[in-house]
Amino acid sequence: MEESREGHGLAEGKILSIWMILFVTLLLLPSIFRVSLGITHFYVKIVIKMLEWATLQIEEGVKKQKAMALENLISTGIIQRDETPMEKEVVGRCRGCFSLADVMYFSKKGCEAVVEDEVTRRFSSEELLSWNLLSRTNANLHHVSWKLAAVWVTGILIRYCLLLPLRVKGWLSNQVQMICATLGVRCLSGLVHFHNRENKPQEGGICVANHTSPLDVLILASDGCYSLVGQVHGGLMGLIQKSCMQTSQHVLFERSEMKDRHLVRKKIREHIADKAKLPILIFPEGTCINNTSVMMFKKGSFEVGGTIHPVAIKYDPRFGDAFWNSTKHSMMTYAFNVLTSWAIVCNVWYLPPMVKEEEEDAVHFADRVKAVIAARAGMSVLPWDGGLKRKKVKESFKEEQQKKYCQIVIENGSVGNGNVC
Repeated sequence: MEESREGHGLAEGKILSIWMILFVTLLLLPSIFRVSLGITHFYVKIVIKMLEWATLQIEEGVKKQKAMALENLISTGIIQRDETPMEKEVVGRCRGCFSLADVMYFSKKGCEAVVEDEVTRRFSSEELLSWNLLSRTNANLHHVSWKLAAVWVTGILIRYCLLLPLRVKGWLSNQVQMICATLGVRCLSGLVHFHNRENKPQEGGICVANHTSPLDVLILASDGCYSLVGQVHGGLMGLIQKSCMQTSQHVLFERSEMKDRHLVRKKIREHIADKAKLPILIFPEGTCINNTSVMMFKKGSFEVGGTIHPVAIKYDPRFGDAFWNSTKHSMMTYAFNVLTSWAIVCNVWYLPPMVKEEEEDAVHFADRVKAVIAARAGMSVLPWDGGLKRKKVKESFKEEQQKKYCQIVIENGSVGNGNVC
């Protein structure tokens, strides 16, 4: 019995030693010296080949079963919208007069909003036209063929039994911000393509980026150091924030307190006035959006002055869903989902710095920066406030749409002239 125990102990020691050697040589040392061994690139290429093979298997299975086309299996929308603007729809129907038929336009838009609101869709995970072999999927495509089912089961074993333990152990080795961030990205099998590094944010500036995931901070921090502006959190996130505050100067605030917003602006002005301090990283949307659109930028970040350094971040959804739906998943659930995905692949573009022009207010400056980021990342631009994720539409916005319609009717001479269709 004692010899058997000693044999088991030696075997466990050898396994642990092998894991430590692999961890140090393949993850820790390359992260410290910020060099790439090309392992992640090779891994991502293998996953791409496997997903392409899986797509072909699905298409062949669908044809054999005489089912509908693959793109109809996974729908990206419920209805097809008419994108004609109000000006063309209303004025084009009966120019120069008020028409009762205008009611139909608003009724149609109301029904479209009830059936499928384009704002609410931005807070749900992005739908894929093909299956990425993750267990979290919108259609049970692993039943199409036994080959696909076998690869799916093998993928579950790899992600949960191999990648998950390796990634969790990697987090324990974080020492400093740059090494910690680089190591963290690689422990998530992250592959980040940085473009135009000559435009990287400089000291004393403000870096603004679109917001999809808490990983945005980790990814940007792997290529540079930042001071952060954000909401005070409790629990695990609060513990991480307190630890980070020991080594860096961050600006944290309570979102529910109006007084803190003025204090934040004051601290940001003081921070950027000191050119020796790190650039401040801000996500003006204020909440995570699902990697398809850029929503309204809060004007506060653009009122303090200084140089704005825009950054566009776009994730590749084929390898996993980086979007954090905070209304549906807790931080721990989201972290588990990320750790059991294939990889985190994204592109980061550093855009040329921007400053507010003369006679340009903070709102228009924010919209201009938002448009540049959305165009570079290939995302749509929405004027909606990300706060709609948790709040109702403001009455002022409803009144604005009513005034807009009244203005259209007045400008076309239908009011006061008795012209009614």
